[in-house]
Parts: sequence; C-alpha cells; structure tokens
Amino acid sequence: MVTRRRLLLPLLLCLLITGLAAFEPAEKTVRSAGNNSFDTGETLQYKVHYGLINAADATIELDDNLHRINERPCYRATVTGRTIGSFDYFLRIRDTWRSYIDTASIQPQRFFRNIEENNYRKRETVDFDHQRDVASVESYKKDKNDVKRGTFKVPSNVQDIVSGFYYLRTLNYDLRRPGEVIRVQGFFDEEMLPMDVIYKGRETVSTKAGTIRAIRLVPKMPKNKIFKGENAVSVYLSDDQNKVPVLIQADMFVGAVKVDLYKYKGLRNRLNMVAQN
Repeated sequence: MVTRRRLLLPLLLCLLITGLAAFEPAEKTVRSAGNNSFDTGETLQYKVHYGLINAADATIELDDNLHRINERPCYRATVTGRTIGSFDYFLRIRDTWRSYIDTASIQPQRFFRNIEENNYRKRETVDFDHQRDVASVESYKKDKNDVKRGTFKVPSNVQDIVSGFYYLRTLNYDLRRPGEVIRVQGFFDEEMLPMDVIYKGRETVSTKAGTIRAIRLVPKMPKNKIFKGENAVSVYLSDDQNKVPVLIQADMFVGAVKVDLYKYKGLRNRLNMVAQN
C-alpha cells in the first residue's frame, strides 16, 4: 500500500492531480485524444493553504517547446512544489514531478520525480511501453549506487499522476450528468491506483485569481488516516475550453487544505471569469 508519507506529499502540493489518471477500455491501437484545452507555454501558479497558514507554493507548467521521447512528439509538463514560511521549518518539501505526454494520445511516454521531504529523498524514472502495456521503473533514494529496477504490467492507456491531470482536461463534461462516475486508473509508486471520480455539476468559486465558473469533480478516496471520508476532496476545473484546475479543497482529520490558483499565463483559451459589479 502507498505509505502515509507518500500520500502527504501529493496532498500538500499536488492535490489537483493526485490519483486523477484516466482509464479507458483496453485496446492495442494508439489512442487519439482531441485536445483544445492546453498548449505549450502554459503556466499555472497556486498557493497551498493548511487552515489559515500559507503552507506551500506549487507551479504546473508546459515547456515552450515540444520534446521527442520514444519517437513521439511530447509536451513536457512539470509540477514543482515547495513549502514556505513557518510550515517550512517542520516539513521542508522541495519536489519536482515531470511527465512527457504524447501530443496525440495524451499518454505518458516518460515520468520523472525528484522528492525531497525533510531528510527523505527519492528519484524515479518511469518509461511506458504502450504497445506491450508495461512500465519500466528505475529509482534510488539517498544512495545513487543503490538503484532499484522493475517492470510492471499496466492497463492499456494507463496514465501517470501528471499526465492524467492533463487528460481529464480534454474530456467533454457537457456530455455528462451530475452524479455520473468516471472510472479512472493510474500507475504511481510501482502500484496501480484505481479510483472513481464523480462529476458533480457546475458551480461558481472564488479564487485569488478571481471569481470563476467551474466544473466540480469529487474523487472517491480510499479509506485512510488522512482524508475525512471518501468524498473529502473537491477539484474545480474552469468551465470553459481550458478546464484549468482553479481550486482544490480537502477535508482532513487534522484540518483543511485548499489549493488556490492565483496566477496564470499562456492559456489556450479565455478563462471563464464572472464579471464583478
């Protein structure tokens, strides 16, 4: 099972992507996913609040250029996070998560993460072979000479934790009814992470970037000692072609966490802001 330490990291810095990796029925042909939501050069910046404390900063960005991995043109998507202020004294986090995402299928070709949480260290690279449905993992912790390697069977069209976030942005929520469940599946930390995401409909939310019309998604959380119930997390995507994560709220046994968009640039489409009187 994923350890509590490994759950804490995505919670504080990357709630907007944790466990959200799309799954479709098995097929051997290369998937084609239409994308009118994002493009190279997009940058999203967030503040992570733990109760009343400004706990961390997080940035999600697409490189200005495409990269070629496994002979496929790919977006390079990078998530960085770091604790700030008083929070940094007792839980110092400096993280980088990176996915090379096939521009046609929005599938990951390669995933990388560099984890620094207090004295904990881990570097990991995952290469995906979608023809054979396998993931090859290479990782080490503090000792660079102590490399761990493994190959894992994965479902067709599997996503990593970052590329899954981008794939969810390509879905057409106009075709879904409130209460509908989106079956999702991801590969993370050498494990398959099955999850259901419930489409809850449209709402208007206030963020540091402004008041925005949004799509609400609620991932069902597995029973754990961190989140308060299976519907503890709400993810809000902008209700427009961008489908940018603008707000994430989570109820925990030890308090509440909020991830709030405050700055953005390079959006492919206009953000659906609510006009203020």
